Parts: sequence; C-alpha cells; structure tokens
Amino acid sequence: MKKYLIVFLISMVPLIELRGAIPYAVGFELPIVPSILVALVGNMLPVPFIFLFARKILEWGQDKKLIGGFCRWCLEKGEKGGRKLEAKAGVGLYMALLLFVGIPLPGTGAWTGTLAASLLDLDFRKSVLYILMGLLLAAAIMLAASLGVFGAVNMFR
Repeated sequence: MKKYLIVFLISMVPLIELRGAIPYAVGFELPIVPSILVALVGNMLPVPFIFLFARKILEWGQDKKLIGGFCRWCLEKGEKGGRKLEAKAGVGLYMALLLFVGIPLPGTGAWTGTLAASLLDLDFRKSVLYILMGLLLAAAIMLAASLGVFGAVNMFR
C-alpha cells in the first residue's frame, strides 16, 4: 500500500506527474493496472483546481515581492504553451491539448496543459476530458518505455 501511495504522490508533482510515477511502479514491480489507475487519479486530482484557481492566484501574485518572479514565470509558460497550441491547432485545439498533455516531453503534461487551457478560457468540461485522454496516451507511452518496448524495436533493425 505504501508504494501505491508513493505512485499517487509522484503523479501529483508538477513536471514529473505520471511520467515519473509509472516507471517507479514498473521498477518496483507493482501490478500494472492498479498502478496506472492510481497514477491517473493522482495526476487528475489537481486538474480542476489548476483550471479554476491557478490563473487567479498567479495574476494576484505576480506583483508580490517574494513570489512575483515565480508567478510571472508560470503565467508566461502557460501563455506560451497556450499560444503554441492555438497556432498549431486552429479548429483542432482540444486535440492539440490532448497531444500536448499526452506526449511525454519536458514542460508538457496535465499541469501545464491545464494552465494553458485556463489561460485560453477553454471549456472546463471539454478541457478536463481531453486532458484525461492525454494522460491515458502518456500512460501508454510511459508504460511501453518502462517495459522496454522501444528498446525491443531496435532489436529488429
């Protein structure tokens, strides 16, 4: 049970998220399905709060002495990510959100995708759905990578 709690907590950490939780679970030979479910719940738990409150808190804090730099950095990161999504996606903005969250690259994921969706004033329910689908994609990719599937592909060259 302790290792599942660690999977849950790792998946809640910004920038690490389930991209770190799934390799941890595989490394400690936890059962795959429950581990992925725990990681998904942990990664999705902050999403509604980020969507509804992060922008307001960051805007409030951007002119505060101690936290202003961090708040401005988060706003700039979210706005930059949001503009990239808009520029690349056009009408497929939600599909771009899914791919932004789902392809496990540094700086992408549920936290950044949710902040971008919030800054772009996207629909809450639709954003949460596409973020969840993105996390399912990221979970599949990270599971495959953690199990060595991509290394096995090199064997056939």
